[in-house]
Amino acid sequence: MKKSSVHDLQFSLTESSSHYNNLERMSVRELLKNINREDKSVASTVEKILPSVERLVNAIIPKMKQGGRLFYIGAGTSGRLGIVDASECPPTFGIEQGKVIGIIAGGDSAIRKAVEFAEDNDQQGWKDLAKHKVSIKDVVIGITASGTTPYVVGAIRDCAKRNIVTGSVTCNPRSPLELSARYPIVAAVGPEFVTGSTRMKAGTAQKLILNMITTAVMIRLGHVKGNRMVDMQLTNDKLVGRGTRMLMKEFDLSEPRAKKLLLKYGSVRKAMEKIR
Repeated sequence: MKKSSVHDLQFSLTESSSHYNNLERMSVRELLKNINREDKSVASTVEKILPSVERLVNAIIPKMKQGGRLFYIGAGTSGRLGIVDASECPPTFGIEQGKVIGIIAGGDSAIRKAVEFAEDNDQQGWKDLAKHKVSIKDVVIGITASGTTPYVVGAIRDCAKRNIVTGSVTCNPRSPLELSARYPIVAAVGPEFVTGSTRMKAGTAQKLILNMITTAVMIRLGHVKGNRMVDMQLTNDKLVGRGTRMLMKEFDLSEPRAKKLLLKYGSVRKAMEKIR
């Protein structure tokens, strides 16, 4: 087991001191304005690294077309963001469970509660991936703000040794994770409002990037028509209503007729095919 040393984090951008001080003396309005000021910089930072995101997306698409899977592996906030993005793909795009998989250090219990030292084991990440029989057909993306988390770095290095396509999403330039991944993405958002609290700007940047990755991949795989989620799962009344409106607009149908067809065929895509 290997732990990140104080030296590893000493020169980390994500651990550098906040541009603000004496936060406890600020009014609530001042706190909110300053947090918002910092948040505004995130989107422009992500814009500058779109070519890196594009390279990773273009590596994922052919793998998934050939039946491969997309894995996210992370710890803490980063791990939870990966799990959220993975869990939203089946209902949004109609893909089967297990095509996009999120793994977090410490297991499922770490989604809600921090598991002490789970991220410090540089061998456990590969062990957790191996449970899913990860192979060269798949793509594995490591997510960690600092880029030094042993659990994630170890997993990506072990994947690279086995010729598995790897990506990374980090906020710290020249980190071990960036150097280990074939397709690294580095969103250098700078110091956090609260020093070291990477659930803030770093987490926001990671969320934006993960949204881009899976949305772009799923569109290119054919799960969106026009601008509509034609393969979404009809798991609640809101989504049934959304699907009904899609059919009404596309074919000039009444609401009762559109809803009846939607429920009969089970998805917007299938209903559209039958109507045509």
